[in-house]
Amino acid sequence: MSSRALFVLLAVVVACRSSGATDAAPTAKVDSKAAPSNPKLDPNAPVAKIGSQAITSAQLDEHVKTELHRAENEFLEKAHQIRSQGLEQLVNMQLAEAKAKQSKTTVDDLLKKEIKDKLKDPTPEQIQAVYDRAKNSGQPVPPLDQVRDRIVSYLKDEQGRAATNAFYGQLRTEFKVEMLLPAFTPPRVEVAALGPARGPEKAPVTIIEFSDFQCPFCGRAEPTVKQVMDLYKDKVRLVFRDFPLPGHPFAQKASEAALCANDQGKYWEMHDKLFSNQQALEVSSLKGYAKELGLNTGKFDKCLESGSKAKEIEASTKAGMEAGVSGTPAFFVNGMLLSGALPLENFKSVIDAELAKK
Repeated sequence: MSSRALFVLLAVVVACRSSGATDAAPTAKVDSKAAPSNPKLDPNAPVAKIGSQAITSAQLDEHVKTELHRAENEFLEKAHQIRSQGLEQLVNMQLAEAKAKQSKTTVDDLLKKEIKDKLKDPTPEQIQAVYDRAKNSGQPVPPLDQVRDRIVSYLKDEQGRAATNAFYGQLRTEFKVEMLLPAFTPPRVEVAALGPARGPEKAPVTIIEFSDFQCPFCGRAEPTVKQVMDLYKDKVRLVFRDFPLPGHPFAQKASEAALCANDQGKYWEMHDKLFSNQQALEVSSLKGYAKELGLNTGKFDKCLESGSKAKEIEASTKAGMEAGVSGTPAFFVNGMLLSGALPLENFKSVIDAELAKK
């Protein structure tokens, strides 16, 4: 087992991924003087011929539109992330230079005095706490003596980051820094608001959620979704669309169960029940939940066993894929994609900007 998993050194994964998702390829060197190699093609221009039959650029783009949506979204978000990080670096560099000049010292000596010299070795109690946290995760871990140095390195890195952030935060206040780079605005995608819904039909903001009842990150996102609905009340409409992933064997039937409950007017009760019991989604459990919710179990069982909701779920999944969904949960806020189990602040920034336009 990788020791980094022991100490929460990995970035948190915030979404269940579709089997079609792939890791990013290594970055290649780019000649900044090179001309663009792929100009936008005329939709009617042929890109291939089979005998006398032509395949047009428009046909090609239609065939790969899901992948194109995803690639374009990822490119725009990554470009903004690069700019944001670059701006942070530029600001910090200039702040350090200005403070060093003011203090009549060098940048290196300033950073040593204000950051490096203030760092302390982790205490035995801190080391033990990190080890215990890893051990309590339920995974097998090596003896403490074998990983003590790694824990110390991790704690020093954390302390260094905190000290660095605090130092530059003070400088930003002192030198009255204003960060004016606009926040990232995801491109809008047209997604049909079809499915069980909460909130007024004419609410100024519509959130379309593509989700999977077996996905643990979808479960983690639910409290945030409820916060959003409680915070914005009649200003937000939530539409739930099914996107069961192939790697989740119980997700399909769980989605069918929710839609079968919807036939009896208890969709959201079943929705909440399923997310509260993600470890028990086999058919027998689904039937038990229907009984607990006071549904007509005969009608529910017949609906669930017949698979009559499968086509509806298939259509929902297809719509999500065409919109660029590659994992769950995925939220389209007035057509703008937010992917993963994100904190409330991410939703607020997009929703507040949308409401400000009304």
